[in-house]
This record gives sequence, structure tokens and C-alpha cells, in this order.
Amino acid sequence: MPFLSIRGVQLYYEDTGGPGEPIVFSHGLLWNSNLYSRQIEALRGQYRCIAYDHRGQGRSTAPPGKGIDLRTVYEDAVAFIQALGLAPCHFVGLSQGGMVGLRVAARHPELLRSLTLLDTSACSESLWNLSRYWVLTATMHWLGLRPVVDQIMTVYFGRTFLHDPARAAEREELRRQLLKNPRDAWRAMQGVITRRGITEELPRITTPTLILVGEEDVATTPEMAELLHSRIRGSRLVRLPHVGHMSNLEQPELVNRAIRRFLSMHAPAQEDFSPMAVAAPP
Repeated sequence: MPFLSIRGVQLYYEDTGGPGEPIVFSHGLLWNSNLYSRQIEALRGQYRCIAYDHRGQGRSTAPPGKGIDLRTVYEDAVAFIQALGLAPCHFVGLSQGGMVGLRVAARHPELLRSLTLLDTSACSESLWNLSRYWVLTATMHWLGLRPVVDQIMTVYFGRTFLHDPARAAEREELRRQLLKNPRDAWRAMQGVITRRGITEELPRITTPTLILVGEEDVATTPEMAELLHSRIRGSRLVRLPHVGHMSNLEQPELVNRAIRRFLSMHAPAQEDFSPMAVAAPP
């Protein structure tokens, strides 16, 4: 199992290898590199796919202490890309991973060839959300994930997915995956919910950007995706009907198709996405 020693931690990663252009996959909170298994399966024949675990999540280590702030996770991503010589790479990030990607694109554009954002935000948490998430974080700290896993499921997944009888076994497997998180995962959650917003940095992003959002996403809402789209010049926005926060798990084929088409174009303004696509204002 490959680990990369950087910045005082061991980051676990998986690399398909091959001569194709590299894609770095950055996962969401409480998940790990396995989150992108369906995307990597679809893209590995054409691209070199590298997925890694953020510090303190999955199989990556983290020094003992308090919360793992988002700035540290972003700086890890920069060091990871540089250490493996991946620049310029395509970057795909969901939720926390998208927050990382936004910071890389705004501050180190030379590292990226393109940016794909799934269900993410440039804003800090609202006071209402922050109060709710603090309760979840404190519960995880003292009691682990089991007492709050069902509440987290309702945040992460859309109502269509949660109420589809045909996907009951799939829901239960995803619930089991969440429960595998150690109690110490509260440190990563604290870092995400207390993040500083970077809305003012968005106009600096010149990397070709695709934004995907589930229309049933209650964690990073479609309105937050619209804000990204309005501030990132030339970006593409795709709204996915009947999909929640974990869009790549709920509708992997739809997400894979959008990512593949975006990566193949390098001129996204010429492409017509479905089910809905609009270009940012000049």
C-alpha cells in the first residue's frame, strides 16, 4: 500500500499509473479514496487516476491534537501534487475535497489543468448550520459515530435516494462505511465546519472549472453552486435532478458522463451539458 511522507504525516494514496493525464481525486468528509471507485473505474483507461486520503481520515495519519483545519488539508494537497510531480493535473473534489480544490485553483493555478467541483461551497458555515454541526462533532468526540450516523445520512443523501426501496441494501452498505470512521474523525469534522470562506478569492480562478450539484443537496445547496458559478469566470454548472450531496454515489453514471465530457473538451463553453447547463457571465 503506497504512502507518501509529507508535512509530518503519512498520506495513503492509490495510483492507477499509465501514460494518461493525471487526475487527482480529493474525497469528502468522513469518506476516503474509495469514494471515487466508480469514477476511477470509468476513467482509468484514458487517464492516470490518483486518489488519496486526507490526513486523519481513511488510512492517512495525523499528529495527535485538536481539529485538523482546512488550510492544513489544502496545503497537504499542494505538497502531494508537487511531491508526485503531477502538475498540471486535473483535480476532482467533492464537498471537503472541492473546498480543497478551490483553494488550490485560487492560490496555485500552475498546479491544475482543470477543476471539477462536486457538491461543494466557498462559503463558511452559517451560524445555524454551525450550531447543528457542533452537536454532531461533540457527539462523535465523546460517543463515536453510531449515535449520529442516521442524522448524517439525511444530510449526505437526497430524499430520492433515501426513500427508494430498490436501494435499501446500498444505503445500508454506505451506512456501514460511515460507521467504520474512528471516533478521532471528529477532528476532521471540526476543521471543515469552522473553515473560513474564500468567496472573495473565486474571481482569481482561471482554471477551466466544472461545477456539479445535486438539486436535493441540503449540505452545500444549489444556491452555493450558483454562487461559485457566478464568480468563477467561464465555469460550467450542471444541476442534477433527484440527487443529494453525495452525487457521485447516488448517480455515478450521470456524474461520470459529465466529468468525461468536460475533461475531453478543454473548451467547456462549447459543450452542451445535460440535464441543465449554463455558462458564467463574461
